[in-house]
Amino acid sequence: MITQHTLSQLEAVAKKAGAAIMQLYNAPDFEQRIAVQAKGDDSPLTQADLAAHDIIKAGILELADIELAQLPQLSEESAEISWDERQQWNTYWLIDPLDGTKEFIKRNGEFTVNIALIHNHEPVAGVVYAPATDTLYSAASGLGAMKNGQAITARQKKPTTLRIVGSRSHQSPVMQAYLDKFGQQHEMVPMGSSLKLCLIAESAADLYPRLGPTSEWDTAAAHAVVLAAGGTVNTLSGEPLRYNTKESLLNPYFIAESAGE
Repeated sequence: MITQHTLSQLEAVAKKAGAAIMQLYNAPDFEQRIAVQAKGDDSPLTQADLAAHDIIKAGILELADIELAQLPQLSEESAEISWDERQQWNTYWLIDPLDGTKEFIKRNGEFTVNIALIHNHEPVAGVVYAPATDTLYSAASGLGAMKNGQAITARQKKPTTLRIVGSRSHQSPVMQAYLDKFGQQHEMVPMGSSLKLCLIAESAADLYPRLGPTSEWDTAAAHAVVLAAGGTVNTLSGEPLRYNTKESLLNPYFIAESAGE
């Protein structure tokens, strides 16, 4: 559905958005310039989010593949599209211009630009760019998954001690109870933003239980990378995590894991 040429164009768009984010991130008057605002759900919004949003929106419209360029776009910064309209979409772009805004504000580098293509409720292509480290993950159905241009795969055999990735900014009693089931047979790997999913895709982690709130744009691009790398992302009932199936844009709790037994 998506060619290597189009995927390369999306990578360039993500990098351009990342460059705009880093202009603010590296500014000597960073704290004055980011102009943090609170959105309706009390999550933060900065000038960097808005600048990246505008770049991605324009970049997709300029794709060489006219059919893909004209698909609807749903972005965290333009999420007011009604369910009546959205439920008619079979294929669309799902975008988070700056995932990990809290990490951006803390200046710890663990934030990403996320661009995903959704088809039949599944992520079939995704680009995740971490501009602070110039790290690029990309994937598409039939093309595999890559990190900085090199093929990656999820771990095929789980180790005795599981590497379990979790959030730096969100930790809950529910998550702690889940981890307690593993006793001493796990090692915790803290990470922010959609990079948590990417660690599964590149065999740097084995399990990512998300037992807290996320929105669909938070996960879609990295979800595509995990799938193309041979991993899975399923709800707690064991069903694949799906997109645009309901009015709410919140994901159910899910578990991402490598393919290994």
